[in-house]
Amino acid sequence: MPSFHPEVKWAQRPNLIFLTICVEDCKNPEIKVEPGRLHFKGVGGTDKREFEVDLEFLKEIDPDKSKYAVRDRAIEFALEKKEDGPYWDRLLQDKTKRHWLRIDFNKWKNEDDSDEEGGAPGGPPGGGGDLEEMMRSMGGLGGGMGGMPGMGGMPGMPGMGGMPGMGGMERPSLDDLDNEEDSDDEELPDLE
Repeated sequence: MPSFHPEVKWAQRPNLIFLTICVEDCKNPEIKVEPGRLHFKGVGGTDKREFEVDLEFLKEIDPDKSKYAVRDRAIEFALEKKEDGPYWDRLLQDKTKRHWLRIDFNKWKNEDDSDEEGGAPGGPPGGGGDLEEMMRSMGGLGGGMGGMPGMGGMPGMPGMGGMPGMGGMERPSLDDLDNEEDSDDEELPDLE
């Protein structure tokens, strides 16, 4: 049975490569992270197909400092670059465009963007700071390579009432909504 290429998304920071392999319900995938490459093989998706991909990176990463988490919808990686510095021109050594490789615009941050949203004070520009803190902000990546215990949901999500950054906002009660006057409640003239 032939293997299929999974969709792969990526984004970067001066010290990290964020990589997402989009395979749902993948149990016990074979993952090998090396300085110049990453190998993934696993069975998943609705058809329980076998997916496989080998990525040869443009530059080296540090496998010992890199982390990953196998989630219900995808396998997420935070790969520590061997050298901080300018953004890579591309992810792979090969310049050929791959239809299954896309930029993850949800995680992408331009190299010249100011670093107001994270990054430890005194840390490297671009929000490098503390890798563990950055991993927690991604939704619970922590620990080392492998099983990654304690990978619960996002903090503050139950009932959506306590989302961080929403200070001062309270959920209105039904009584408050009934007492508010609405411009649509004005008397309308009779039709002729």
